[in-house]
Amino acid sequence: MAHIIVVGNEKGGSGKSTTSMHVATALSRMGHRVGTLDLDLRQQSLGRYIENRRAFCAKEGHALSIPDYVNLPEVAPDEVPQGTNINDHRLSLAVEGLEAGSDFILIDCPGSHTRLSQLAHAMADTLITPLNDSFVDFDLLARTRPEDGAILGPSVYSEMVWSARQTRAQAGLKPIDWIVTRNRLGSQQMHNKRKVGEALGKLSKRIGFRVAPGFSERVIFRELFPRGLTLLDLRDIGTDRLNLSNIAARQEVRDLIKTLALPGVKVTF
Repeated sequence: MAHIIVVGNEKGGSGKSTTSMHVATALSRMGHRVGTLDLDLRQQSLGRYIENRRAFCAKEGHALSIPDYVNLPEVAPDEVPQGTNINDHRLSLAVEGLEAGSDFILIDCPGSHTRLSQLAHAMADTLITPLNDSFVDFDLLARTRPEDGAILGPSVYSEMVWSARQTRAQAGLKPIDWIVTRNRLGSQQMHNKRKVGEALGKLSKRIGFRVAPGFSERVIFRELFPRGLTLLDLRDIGTDRLNLSNIAARQEVRDLIKTLALPGVKVTF
């Protein structure tokens, strides 16, 4: 069976689609068969990213690795089994369609709570939650006391992950490996960044996730999207000399893939 990776966070602007594209493309470049889905049915950022990649390769004549991408299939109401939600059925069909030809299926979730996102989380073998490095985003994981920052308990998103874990346990599936990545880290270790790091460390032990370094705030990520490129493609398209920022960003991708510790994956870039 394909290993399912879900990238989820109920807040927009945390870098989910950038993370999704870099993880999916890195796995594809290393020879793994990767299928992808985008559950943000309105924006379709990951779908557009992959579409841009196909267009760039066709126009420029490059043979870059491209993850497989499918939309949720359209289903007539009379084709849905009785008692089954139509969107649940569409997601199940999409995953089943990808599974035979994929080692990994990566699902990019919307930045809001939806039924599709909830179901996808219950499917996750590995869950990646990109988090902007601030207490604004931290609030999605836990409620804190304003006076001293003490953790009072899990917040809305953590409760959804807990529900997904319970669903998997009831179905006899292995536990979710949950990784929270710290995105948009500043170059300087400011006081607030240190406090966020300490709070994440404490919370990770309480609700069961691993903390991983994510992607720093870099202009290059915004420049890559229109061409469907990732940091790993720059040399392949003839960019022989990478600046220090790009080299550091490539290392961040490498570190993330290593930290995920996905089955059968040996980092070779």
